[in-house]
Amino acid sequence: MPGKVAKLSFWGVRGSTPTVDRATWRYGGNTPCLELITPDGGRLILDCGTGVRILGNRLAAAGDKIVDAQILVTHYHWDHIQGIPFFAPLYSPQNKFHFYSFRSEFLGRESLKRVFEAQMAHPYFPVDLSAMSATRDFTDIAGGDCFSIGDTRVTACWLNHPQGCLGFRIETPVGTIVYATDNEPGNLEYDRNLRRLAEGADVFVNDAQYTPEQLETHRGWGHSSWREGVRIAESAGVRNLVLFHHDPDSSDKTVDGVLRDARGKFENTWAAAEGMVMTLGEEHTDVVIPAGRDGLRREAHFRARVTGFTQEGKAFEEETVIRDLSLHGALIYLDHSPKLQSELQVMMENPGNGDSQRLALRGYVVRIEPGPEKDQVGVGIVFTE
Repeated sequence: MPGKVAKLSFWGVRGSTPTVDRATWRYGGNTPCLELITPDGGRLILDCGTGVRILGNRLAAAGDKIVDAQILVTHYHWDHIQGIPFFAPLYSPQNKFHFYSFRSEFLGRESLKRVFEAQMAHPYFPVDLSAMSATRDFTDIAGGDCFSIGDTRVTACWLNHPQGCLGFRIETPVGTIVYATDNEPGNLEYDRNLRRLAEGADVFVNDAQYTPEQLETHRGWGHSSWREGVRIAESAGVRNLVLFHHDPDSSDKTVDGVLRDARGKFENTWAAAEGMVMTLGEEHTDVVIPAGRDGLRREAHFRARVTGFTQEGKAFEEETVIRDLSLHGALIYLDHSPKLQSELQVMMENPGNGDSQRLALRGYVVRIEPGPEKDQVGVGIVFTE
């Protein structure tokens, strides 16, 4: 299938509860939701946390285009289903959705449908399930089940998580993606399941909610760490490890530190971020990282010339000094090509009052593109501190 690709988009990457803290804006605060467009044009949605609302708004903006998707729900904990009532395409009759998840021992047959009904029942939500006019089908699956969606093969596997959780191995004609959120290491049977699920995957999305130290004090909570993800990635021959399900209390700086530690052991590690897109081709995987949404403020002393028009429409030009500078990012040209999501230190000359001062900044690489000169690369940076 030459020229075909699979496109994996991250719409929600946070675990347990959504966050709106400024300290978590760069990686994002929405709870789990991924979207996979397969080489034959199929659409798979993985989990329905608050990230699915953002995806739904994007799909609804397409106008009259019919949305036909297969939705794989790993389990019924709140952070993985709480976006369902706010998924706009469910309220349009031309759309079609096929849901897959397991039969809970607490809920019985069509557990996910019953979860739908319960979370939209009075007095929890202003409208009930009847307001959703899209066609909805539900299929109960279990660990060990395999099924096809077009040219894509899906295998489900039980993971170690309270009240049950499924991991998914998704094999497309151009590569394999494994989605294994919410799993805790330490149980031999479940560890073997995860190892088999991840075998040779091009992209392995794995729970990394806790640091290795935090994991020791949170046994039984059903989550993992970057170190366990690296261990599985190495033993299973994974090409790319994606750290996922960030703790709500983990700031962007904390996730940066986790990423550095993980990359010290397994180079092809990525920290999941809202807006991140991984494109699988037959021979390679491309990664696009979103830019940050906040600027960095620094005191400065740059001489500047400003031209413009007054409120009365009169042109003006004057000399001034910039004393407070808000820095969002920059595009620089280098002879070296840094890794996406790596950190760069940038030293800028800050001339003021005849003296040359230095402004030390740290940047986060979000884009790599060809430079204007041969052997040069353009590097897009978001300043972080």
